[in-house]
Amino acid sequence: MPAETIAAAALWCLVFLGGFVFREPAPYELAMLVVLAGWLIAGARFPAAVGPLLLIMVLFVTGGLFSSLMSDDFGEAALYITVTAFLALTAIFFACIVAVRPERLSIIANAYIASAVIVTLTGIAGYFHLLSGDSFTLYGRAKGTFQDPNVYGPFLVLPWALLLHQVLTRPVTRALPQIALLLFLTIGVFLSFSRAAWGLLAFAGIGVYLAVFITMPRGPDRLRLIAYAIAGLGGFVLLMGIALSIDSVADMFLQRAKLVQDYDTARLGRFARYSLGFQMVLDHPFGLGPLQFRNFFPEDEHNSYLKAFTTYGWLGGFAYLLLVTVTVRQLFPLMFQPRPWQPFAQCVFMVLLGHMLMSAIIDTDRWRHLYLLYGLAWGLIGAEQAYRHARQGALQPLRCAQSLAPRRNRLRSPDQTARKDPFAHGQTGSSAAW
Repeated sequence: MPAETIAAAALWCLVFLGGFVFREPAPYELAMLVVLAGWLIAGARFPAAVGPLLLIMVLFVTGGLFSSLMSDDFGEAALYITVTAFLALTAIFFACIVAVRPERLSIIANAYIASAVIVTLTGIAGYFHLLSGDSFTLYGRAKGTFQDPNVYGPFLVLPWALLLHQVLTRPVTRALPQIALLLFLTIGVFLSFSRAAWGLLAFAGIGVYLAVFITMPRGPDRLRLIAYAIAGLGGFVLLMGIALSIDSVADMFLQRAKLVQDYDTARLGRFARYSLGFQMVLDHPFGLGPLQFRNFFPEDEHNSYLKAFTTYGWLGGFAYLLLVTVTVRQLFPLMFQPRPWQPFAQCVFMVLLGHMLMSAIIDTDRWRHLYLLYGLAWGLIGAEQAYRHARQGALQPLRCAQSLAPRRNRLRSPDQTARKDPFAHGQTGSSAAW
């Protein structure tokens, strides 16, 4: 069997297992160790474009190591930072393999969608008591194969966005399976009753729709998108009406739909912890130490930016801010570049940006799929840089030939120049075939 076939199968299984986290360590971690070992033995390639991600992750983990010295339990703190370092390594791994071979994005997308379907199936079946026990629900909310509904819901948003993109860019007759899966995942996210997941789904959906609308070149296609928007809005209202007709669903929805809950505005609630926590950060440049915030407050930070400073010190906190800003700045232009991976760039950017905003109200620093998102983002950045370098290399001989040619032959029409430039229309032969 060819080595690339084995690598593709291993990658598919690895991404698929990312949706099953009943306990830690999860099968995903064990599979990742095997895949990482095989990747390193086979001759891992580190594109230069992934260098900023590697540097930022090293600074982030180093800040955590210094902060662990402030902890009252160094062993527990060291284990916490070790897990963070492992997750950071997974982001670097995905970035490298995508930057080297962007066609692997399709393997990752297919595996992620398959995993999301199974996870959603367990969440819906568990919520309606079609499966025995409470293994797939928590506090009356669907959690599927995760430990927390607040992780289960956001996990489903990237495959949901990928399916939405396929629906928006295809005629209705060719998108019926995608539409069915889209509705199925929507129900799964809704039953998580996670306000963060609901907001993330709405943000990603609107963002992907606008990105596709802006980059859609033809007028009839834009009219189709407008029709899709009207039909989608009507379908959403119908779906909500059916869901709220079920008493248990309606009661939980009314309870969770409040923008501000009691535990948010309590004396030491979520918002109070934000203010007091950032004041404590000013007096602790090395941080409080991993898992030490709960010694001062009844709950954790529930803010990834605050947690970056309390758990990883000023070094880790500023590294995290740098990771967010640099990723957004580098990935945003890729949404509008006519490349084969443009659909992935649009979906990954919107979902990742939604996670960045959501991190202001929830702890996301240990979410496996978030590190996958960062890896995909930097893999796309690396693929774009490799594409531009290849294009410059192809154009250089043409420019030299033109400079040495007689003056009467130097002036060519744009069409003639385009025919000599294999990258003139944004695709190479291998990219077009993919």
